[in-house]
Amino acid sequence: MSNKNVVVCVSWPYANNNLHLGYIASSLSGDILARFHRMDGDRVLMISGSDSHGTKPSIKAKAQGCSPKEIVDVYHKNFVEALNAFDFSFDRFGITYEDYHKEHCKEIFKKLYDNGYLYEKTIKRPFCPTCNKFVADTEVEITCPVCGSRTKADNCDCGYVPNEQDLENATCLICGSKTEQRESKVLVFKLTAFKDFLTKHLEDNKKYWRANSINETLKYLKDLRDRDFSRDLDWGVEIPVPGFEDKVVWVWWEALLGYLTGSMKVSEEKGFDWQDFWKTDHDTDKEKLIYMCHAKDNIVFHSLFLPAMLEGLHENFVIPNRMVSAEYLLMNDQKISKSKNGNTFEALRWAKEYNTDTLRFFFTINGPEKKDTNFTLELYTNTHNEIVNKFGNLVNRTLKYKGLTNLPEGKINPEIKALVEETYKNVKDAILNIEFKKAGNFIMDLIEQGNKFFDEQKPWVQAKENIDEFNNTIFTCAYLIANLSNLTEPFMPKTAKKIREILNLNETPTWNPINVTPGIELNITEPLFTRI
Repeated sequence: MSNKNVVVCVSWPYANNNLHLGYIASSLSGDILARFHRMDGDRVLMISGSDSHGTKPSIKAKAQGCSPKEIVDVYHKNFVEALNAFDFSFDRFGITYEDYHKEHCKEIFKKLYDNGYLYEKTIKRPFCPTCNKFVADTEVEITCPVCGSRTKADNCDCGYVPNEQDLENATCLICGSKTEQRESKVLVFKLTAFKDFLTKHLEDNKKYWRANSINETLKYLKDLRDRDFSRDLDWGVEIPVPGFEDKVVWVWWEALLGYLTGSMKVSEEKGFDWQDFWKTDHDTDKEKLIYMCHAKDNIVFHSLFLPAMLEGLHENFVIPNRMVSAEYLLMNDQKISKSKNGNTFEALRWAKEYNTDTLRFFFTINGPEKKDTNFTLELYTNTHNEIVNKFGNLVNRTLKYKGLTNLPEGKINPEIKALVEETYKNVKDAILNIEFKKAGNFIMDLIEQGNKFFDEQKPWVQAKENIDEFNNTIFTCAYLIANLSNLTEPFMPKTAKKIREILNLNETPTWNPINVTPGIELNITEPLFTRI
């Protein structure tokens, strides 16, 4: 029986270019969490998908003489292939142009309108006289008033979300002309109505939020303003409000609801009630966790915009209570960008050329968990070869010991057994506290202790002088390795599966210490890893 109902929401990559390693690094936390909670007996939904709407696909489609959907489909295919290569275990990876998503979004937007949280307003918006149209935030460039860099006007890499005053003197990215401010009727979300609620929600849950989530959310709350809800585009989710038939919902509002619509869809497919995960008055004996896993430039959308929408429905929604916001993965001290770095850091390219498990582990222990982190091939190679030298060596020297064809029967060293049990607890605590680097280091510490034990016991001497002690050493190390297949499952799933196959272990790992069976054939035909 499951202990908790858990939704792991992983940010939706924008379908305007191939997936890059920055997304893998910032989103890996989601897969670690989902795999761990499944192993720990919880019921889990891991949800994401391709963010298909907005201006960028429309601009590319116009340039290439095709539809936005055709552009999006190309990149969605790349996303799915790359994420599968990195073993992301999504329960659903959808796409926002699907009718199911759009129709459920429109139902939600209508409820928000009926509840008084959407209102009409005439404001000044950027109008491009050359293109002869109102242009969206992502179609204009401004100077960020916080960091001073040139940025698209939807949100800056520094985390600042521009307001309508910031859009004066914006430059049209379609034609390069300077825009004018002209009056336009827009639909606005009454975000300020939720200031007290959002402040209390942060205070109640900040123990489980990353520091950057807390700081950015507090900063935004100090100057909280209502936000535009509509956009002058023809590619997106239609607005179910009379008088707005020629506009669509701002992509951020509807993409955030993909976590909910994705949960609905996969629940239908699996035959259970999505409300068990998302409503406080359903399955009331279970604790409900909703993780938001994203990069730091998306913080306020997940910590403020989505919670406000859910609360505004007045339907007893569980409000996302775990904010897992990553810093940036850098190349030469600059944020990795699909537009700036080309295919140098394309995720699929790296998946094909290198070991995805050791890449995952690199991002676990060296990734942008609490600060921006530089990434180079040299740094990754060092980590990979350290794993080869320590983890690979322990497995090979134990299970490929010269002349050993079957696992001997022996006694497990009590100190190693206690250390294994302690590592389960330490790694679990670190994961639940969203400290994945610490969790990875606990695992590496256990591997080092395994190698130290092997060296101290000197099985090459024991094999000649005391076969019982030799058997105890090999059996103890095999026990430790078997449990490493559980402990590494959230971080290095391919490696964990290889160990299960070698030791004939249960196909479905759990977060509990396991034993090995004496006498099994040790059919290890190749090293666990190869050096770079």
